[in-house]
Amino acid sequence: MSSLFNPTIVAPNLPTNNAFPFPPINFSLIAKLPFSNSTVTHSNYKPLNLSLRKSWWCHCSMAVELDSTSSDSQNGLQGSLSHSRAYWPSKSIFAWNVDVENGNYYLFASKTASLKVTDAGIEGYDVKIKLEKDHGGLPTNVTEKFPHIRGYSAFRAPATLDFKNLLKSQLAVAAVCASIFKDPSGGEPLQTVQLNELNGVWSFVGPRSWEGCYYVYEVDVFHHSNLRIEKCFANDPYARGVSADVKRTLFVDINSESLKPEGWANLSNEKPHLPSLSDISIYELHIRDFSANDVTVNPDHRGGYLAFTSQDSAGVLHMKKLSAAGLTHVHLLPSFQFAEVDDDKTKWKFVDTKLLETLPPDSEEQQARITAIRDEDNYNWGYNPVLWGTPKGSYATNPNGPSRIIEFRKMVQALNRIGLCVVLDVVYNHLNSNGPSDVNSVLDKIVPGYYLRRDADGAIDNSTCMNDTASEHYMVERLILDDLKSWAVNYKVDGFRFDLMGHIMKRTMMKATSMLQGLSKNRDGVEGSSIYLYGEGWDFGEVANDARGVNASQLNLGGTGIGSFNDRIRDAVLGGGPFGPPLQQGFVTGLSLQPNDHDHGGQANADRMLSVSKDHIQVGLAANLKDFVLTNCDGKQVKGSEVYTYGGSPVGYANQPIETINYVSAHDNETLFDIVSLKTATYVTLDERCRINHIATSIIALSQGIPFFHAGDEMLRSKSLDRDSYNSGDWFNRLDFSYNSNNWGVGLPPKEHNEDKWPLIKPRLANPSYKPDKSHIIAAVDNFTNLLQIRYSSPLFRLRSAKDVEDRVRFHNNVQSWIHGLIVMSIEDGHAGAPGLPQLDPKFQFVVVIINVLPTETKFSNPDLRAKSLQLHPVQVTDTASFSYFLVHFLSSSI
Repeated sequence: MSSLFNPTIVAPNLPTNNAFPFPPINFSLIAKLPFSNSTVTHSNYKPLNLSLRKSWWCHCSMAVELDSTSSDSQNGLQGSLSHSRAYWPSKSIFAWNVDVENGNYYLFASKTASLKVTDAGIEGYDVKIKLEKDHGGLPTNVTEKFPHIRGYSAFRAPATLDFKNLLKSQLAVAAVCASIFKDPSGGEPLQTVQLNELNGVWSFVGPRSWEGCYYVYEVDVFHHSNLRIEKCFANDPYARGVSADVKRTLFVDINSESLKPEGWANLSNEKPHLPSLSDISIYELHIRDFSANDVTVNPDHRGGYLAFTSQDSAGVLHMKKLSAAGLTHVHLLPSFQFAEVDDDKTKWKFVDTKLLETLPPDSEEQQARITAIRDEDNYNWGYNPVLWGTPKGSYATNPNGPSRIIEFRKMVQALNRIGLCVVLDVVYNHLNSNGPSDVNSVLDKIVPGYYLRRDADGAIDNSTCMNDTASEHYMVERLILDDLKSWAVNYKVDGFRFDLMGHIMKRTMMKATSMLQGLSKNRDGVEGSSIYLYGEGWDFGEVANDARGVNASQLNLGGTGIGSFNDRIRDAVLGGGPFGPPLQQGFVTGLSLQPNDHDHGGQANADRMLSVSKDHIQVGLAANLKDFVLTNCDGKQVKGSEVYTYGGSPVGYANQPIETINYVSAHDNETLFDIVSLKTATYVTLDERCRINHIATSIIALSQGIPFFHAGDEMLRSKSLDRDSYNSGDWFNRLDFSYNSNNWGVGLPPKEHNEDKWPLIKPRLANPSYKPDKSHIIAAVDNFTNLLQIRYSSPLFRLRSAKDVEDRVRFHNNVQSWIHGLIVMSIEDGHAGAPGLPQLDPKFQFVVVIINVLPTETKFSNPDLRAKSLQLHPVQVTDTASFSYFLVHFLSSSI
């Protein structure tokens, strides 16, 4: 195994509860029964592909014979051995969604993958076991863990069935070997060793001289994709280093002092100190975006880990500025080993950027040239995982050897030392590849079908985009937990963002939280209580409505302390949603007040939409708490959970502030500046669009909960209106920390995901009045840092409990004095006049935030607020022009 020495190669075959002397790999090598099935040709026989589980879940191929005299039943039982339609959820119980009267049920197995159905019956089997139907149905513990088979019939195997022997001998994998190589590619093996199995673990102990060498697993296993026993060559799923071509796993002692930057052992004591998780603010950043175009960075380091160590580069100076203003966390897009970017830089293809710069801002040529090489260049967001626990090689100066480990650690250390914690974007919901031969297929080579979620016919689910993983399976969950611990302990990261977290079981997320919070400085070198978890809690696909068990979706996470992205506030602020009409407006983009060409159903309906949007935003400003009480636009007192989206879901769903991630833009979809430029009316000026960009950011920056910002929003970042830039190259994803350009108007965005909007996009890109100049960008950066300073000037913006939010936050522009386009929020401290509230802020007694999206100046009067001796926030006193649409007033405790 790559993270431990002697060196030891470990390939556990059966998940067990045994304690291993090292982190077990547990791929269940022979839990996958090597049987094949073929097409049914006789109506008396029903093929059955089973899923095996011993407190885990595993797919295998078998057949069940039905001796039925009913022609209807016989005709109804036609099927194919290529399907997996039944499950083996415990030692003696099988589940199958079929019921045949007067039939006998048998389990057939073949260790040579020779099962077939002929006119004479099922042939090619080594084992035939009669099953009895259990009319009591499946046990409760089975249906609770796997609710999608709740309606299946239950069948019992004989009590005398020796399932351990059946799995370990009769159905065993033919061989598990490892070939040891001196170099990352080429050459003959130094040695090929046969791994030995003991208590479900395949292992071999080799000499210390293997350190720095590479190895490859060779596994003979039945594969469901082609119904054959395959010889699969695979990386170690627990790899901590791989070769540049991702074909060999590196033998590496990750705890070696030679792999640690100077001062690494003391980094936990140097990390920024946060009194509470409520103090977190997050800046989402792609590693390559950060420095690929920064000429102040060493050319060898651009686009990689070491760019963060260049203390005087434009990018690092910008990050220092944000940190000094209060920003706490940098969220790095996927940095594990992902597919579709070759780690060997000599194989990258490039476009002639000098030529692209000469082309018109609305030309199709730029995207055509980028698209032509997009799968052979140096760019991808990275949401296509190959190995979860290995740093991506393309970001390292040398993708072979241990450089990626050392340089990743230097990156974390450098960010920590300028006051920024590091969050890793982890993608445990799917894998890039499956099958027995693809170089990027790992887990599906070693235990075919086990790690991937499968539908009722045994086909792989792809609702996440590809190869959905099954965290409800014991060893999938175990691998996730082990991987999280490795990143936290070995790389000292400070948080994890879970891609499509709703496809992971809530149980898994709770175990992850408990495990990480249990880490300590003394024992593990990290303080687990400061590690924050959050993710995308979308509820869709095969897991929707808890169909595969209680999943980690928005509505299920209340009380866990795990954050989820609040799409309610995003859609209310901007208008519509990512998949709605592109010109549908929202609270800040002109809805009702500065209408564009979109039909919002008439003025009365637009006014109503604006009022409802205000309700949604106010719930979000109050941390999206489900029990927060406010007066809605109809003048009724309602809880956050009683305010509903247009789809009927509750707006408020959180139990505590840290469970809400408030945001208006992220890597997905258009940037904030782009969506504002698209949705606002064409007669709106550039200065107004910049101000709208600032208002949207202000709502997020001064909300309760955790504020989240996409890198570059503070610089009016544009991707030339590209809504999905995951593979659009450096050209469309450029960040310019010199503030000379925001990247607007660099050509029509790539056709694949944007062509339907080209008629809207083209005239905007061609219009020079849409493009900001350097003064606009610098003003936007200043405005953003001012907002951060305001947020961190008072703990009242970072309330820690739901009770504090519910007791202290109020909204004043209610139905009696309703002014369209105006939000007035106050936050009370425990000074005189607020009996029962403890004092939180020694500096300010009372805060009033006023958000005005009207295109003109407006006045708001409130007797309660008029009685306060309020004054403008000190930050705004010196910069009133930039805050003309967003004001923060304070009552000082000294008055």
